[in-house]
Amino acid sequence: MNPTFPHRNSATHHPMKVNVGSVDRAIRIVVGLALLGAGCYFKSWWGLIGLGPILTGVIRFCPAYLPFRLSTYKADPVPPTKP
Repeated sequence: MNPTFPHRNSATHHPMKVNVGSVDRAIRIVVGLALLGAGCYFKSWWGLIGLGPILTGVIRFCPAYLPFRLSTYKADPVPPTKP
């Protein structure tokens, strides 16, 4: 799996690198859905905060991780080839 998403004009933009791992991704999506659900239940616009974790979980990139150089993504191990 390639952990880089190319942009339309990669000559002027840096590619986004995946920095959200699979467990982190699942937690973000579940928490985001729970926040959206709570917002609907309580009829509050605050539930829209749930869109942030859902979006970062779906695209597997969290811009808040960048200044701290964090990443929960681990590259898929390459299976050994047979000689």
